Amino acid sequence: MSRPFYRFENFQARNSVGYLNKRLHNLLGQATDTLFADQELTFAQWVTLVSLRDNIADTCAGIARHLGHDSGATTRMIDQLEARGFLTRSRCKTDRRVVKLALTTQGRAVAKALAPHLINFWNDVLKDFSHAEATQLIGLLTRLLAGMEREVAARQVDQA
Repeated sequence: MSRPFYRFENFQARNSVGYLNKRLHNLLGQATDTLFADQELTFAQWVTLVSLRDNIADTCAGIARHLGHDSGATTRMIDQLEARGFLTRSRCKTDRRVVKLALTTQGRAVAKALAPHLINFWNDVLKDFSHAEATQLIGLLTRLLAGMEREVAARQVDQA
């Protein structure tokens, strides 16, 4: 971008990427609480299983960072999922301090069984979008996420 997009004159909450994302996040939280209210897993538990399935994170600390939860709450959730037979813990062979998480067959099955709740929800939300628009939206959000991750990492380096 050759010149900044936002200026004082055009910056308002309703056109702020931050406001729009926060509003979407809040609404999504309400929706997922409702979608998973009568299910055998909470939304956070389901996301944990999907994160393991999709190789997004494979440790308790990684799950905590991914979900934005504190490590204590995440550890308790992992304890519950392990007790129910949905995942296993094992020491990393190269670094014994690290405990790796892995889905069990039962964990993979329950993650798959509950996926239609979220898939149907998103299909309803995106019903006014063409496939091309939905693909473009996902691409733009992916680029926005990458830019945000770069910016946050750069600021952490500057503060160190």
